[in-house]
Amino acid sequence: MFSLIQMECFVAVAEELHFGEAAARLQMTQPPLSRQIQQLERELDTQLFVRTSRRVVLTEAGRVLLPHARQLLDLADRAAADTKAVGLGAEGSLSIAYTAMAGRSILPAIVKLVNKHLPGVRLNLTERITADQLDEIERGTVDIGLLHPQLNRPTITERTLLTEDMLVAVHTSSPHAASAEPIRLDALAREPLLMYQPKTARYFHDLAMLALQRAGIEPRISQYAGQIPVLLSLANAGLGFAIVPASARHFLPEDVRLRPIDFEGMQVKPVQSTLSLAWNAGTTNPVVFRFLDVLEEDVAQEHSLIRATQLI
Repeated sequence: MFSLIQMECFVAVAEELHFGEAAARLQMTQPPLSRQIQQLERELDTQLFVRTSRRVVLTEAGRVLLPHARQLLDLADRAAADTKAVGLGAEGSLSIAYTAMAGRSILPAIVKLVNKHLPGVRLNLTERITADQLDEIERGTVDIGLLHPQLNRPTITERTLLTEDMLVAVHTSSPHAASAEPIRLDALAREPLLMYQPKTARYFHDLAMLALQRAGIEPRISQYAGQIPVLLSLANAGLGFAIVPASARHFLPEDVRLRPIDFEGMQVKPVQSTLSLAWNAGTTNPVVFRFLDVLEEDVAQEHSLIRATQLI
């Protein structure tokens, strides 16, 4: 079977119609060039050039071979370029899983970042709760997770993307709804609380309980729900108040207001929510590392991702 070197030599001679000029173009001497052409003719069992002391002419077989040879060389170049691009992380696929809150807050900025700096990368996006994201990252079915921090997965690497305040969601009928002043949680001690399901929303359940604990409140829980939009809907129905992250404003119903919590007035440390970016420490997908580099550069320059977090 002929080689790419033989095809390259054949195309050079066919286009130059001169062995000396073809050899110079390929940065080689004429004898090895002639040997490559001879070997190619033996391989194909046909004459490709008519050689005289004064000129070189393509045979009919040579004219048939020329466009195919050009296509083969072009295909080889594109295969090498595509392979190199994938190896450098400039092309390929990146699967990103995200929580419902991340989907409304940071995900759009990340998608824009990838489309701008890694246009050859195909994104696969899927919504998952944090626990499911961690399982899929460990299995390798998800490359990047946008989730709440976990400390019990040694195979997973995390970095903080953003930190946001926890706020109180109250119905417009509440006397606290009209005031812009921070609310002391102990002022809500007698009101029903809408709480996160501890199994499906453990992270926010624990944050809400921590805030109540710091305020010295024994909560009067009226309803449980696993998702923030559902808690807000229940608050909209007048069933109680909820403690939610600042990004909950993306889901805010018409008759619900968000108010800051007066941790300073209670003389306790504020409770904040953290969103992390996670990936498998043993990943072999080069796109992951290229994405992390792009993310690092963007954060360092305070571009789109930082502006997005400031909107939360």
